[in-house]
Formats: sequence, C-alpha cells, structure tokens
Amino acid sequence: MNDPGQSRVGVFIEAGRKQVFACAVDWPGWCRSGRTEDLALAALAEYLPRYASVAARAGLILAPDAGSSLTVIERRAGTAGYTDFGVPGEIADSDHRALTGAEGRKLTAILDAAWDLLDQVAATAPAQLRREPEGGSRDRDQIVEHVISAEAMFARKLGVHPGKPSPGDPASVAAMRTAIAAVLSRPSDGSPVEPQGWPPRYGVRRIAWHVLDHAWEIGDKSAPQA
Repeated sequence: MNDPGQSRVGVFIEAGRKQVFACAVDWPGWCRSGRTEDLALAALAEYLPRYASVAARAGLILAPDAGSSLTVIERRAGTAGYTDFGVPGEIADSDHRALTGAEGRKLTAILDAAWDLLDQVAATAPAQLRREPEGGSRDRDQIVEHVISAEAMFARKLGVHPGKPSPGDPASVAAMRTAIAAVLSRPSDGSPVEPQGWPPRYGVRRIAWHVLDHAWEIGDKSAPQA
C-alpha cells in the first residue's frame, strides 16, 4: 500500500465504449468513472477528500496532494455488460499480486471503514431520498438492501456462503461481513480464492467500491438541494 510519503498513486484504467473507470490499486474503494479516461481521473482526484476521510477511519493517512500524483500503471478494455453499465468488472493484473497478512489487514480495515460509513449514513438519512433529474429512484432502505444482497453474491466469489442476510437481521449481516473480512485479510499468492472466484485484491476493491458508491449516494441525496 502506498505510504503517505510516496509521490505516486498507481491507477488502473478500465475503459468501456461509453464509460471509463479509474481505480487506485492500493486504496480499495477509491474508484470513480467518467466518459473518458481524463474525466475518470479528474473524478478520482475530486473524490480524494471523501475517500481520505474513509482511510482516516481505518487509521491510514492519504496525502492531501494524492489527487495530483495519480499515475496510470495499467489499462484494460471494459465490457458493455459491466463497465458501460456502471460497474468496474475487470480483474486487473495488479489484482493478482501476492498479499501479505499485514497488507490484507490494511485493506480490510478500509473495507470495515466503508461499511461503518454506510451504516452511519443510513442511520441518519431520511427514508425517502431526493430524486435526481438523471434518474435513480431507490430510497434509503432499498439501497441498503441492494448493497447487502450484492455482498451475499460477492461473498460466494470469495468462498463464503452466507445464505440470505437481511437488513432487518443485523447479526446475519455482521456475520457475513466478518467472514468476508476473514478471507480478505489472509495471506494470499494472488490466485482466486476458489475456481471461478475472485482474487482477494479484486474482491476488496469491488466490494469497497460498491459500499462507498452507495454510501455517498445516500449522503448526497439526503442533503438539501443547493
């Protein structure tokens, strides 16, 4: 993981025909999209303050100038079914890097912080969220249920089979997340956790992105219209 003193933040670019994702490879969840690579990188830099607060929850420091030191280290073509649909679905070469126990604990600390943020935002948001002109009609509870249902599917890619956790059963959600974090924090040679599954670095990157994307969505749609 990048130290605060390092000048470079490695970025993976996933480029579809209609949408491009820029994801910081060592900072799971710091991943934004745009119509072009330049716009995706600009969006990533714009979200630095928001993401830095998540990193701080995890006890990590992201340099204030990190947005100006984004360096593309890998590019991969995206797909219509994932990238253009709005999902960073490509597994990068960097996702196959070996993972030490210490690195795994740092990555899962960020994921835990993302979960904490989502829970906090959902607890204080109104049940009905503001509608946006570009669409998006789900309210708070629908978004939270969507995130938890998606995590149950993601968990299976990591060899975890949590059943059907429900927002109405916090213990089942906590058990699922604990099991996911246990897998992601283990040392790994970078291989998928199970056949047809995900390598740990991609798993934590994908899950943290999804959690933060919706946490920020709930927060933005809870705020008064400017």
